[in-house]
Amino acid sequence: MNHERHYSRAEADAALGWVAERLERLRSARAKLGDEEAREALGEAAPGNGGGGPGRVVSEGFLSLRQALMELQAVEVVLRDLDRGLIDFPSLRDGREIYLCWEEGEDEIGFWHELEAGHAGRQPL
Repeated sequence: MNHERHYSRAEADAALGWVAERLERLRSARAKLGDEEAREALGEAAPGNGGGGPGRVVSEGFLSLRQALMELQAVEVVLRDLDRGLIDFPSLRDGREIYLCWEEGEDEIGFWHELEAGHAGRQPL
């Protein structure tokens, strides 16, 4: 087994709101890291002062990104694609490990796939 935690469909459905909040936090943090103005100002700042405001923006972005990823990892929810909001929940089907697959915008967990199949191998539940 690759995972210690395995979700039932009901458990995964119940976690979708919590997961969606983490996706939003991850996107917000990524935006801070990618803020060209902040990165440019940080690059121009004297090495000894940490970049002041721009340094804080980038640092906060990094820490927020790290925290949200750690929260997902702690409950063994697998982020596959942040842009698409593609998430896998480890589960068991017929005694073997699989992933319950969810893409942001879907109302509930409706698909699964083998561990190696990925999104392309999604099958309806």
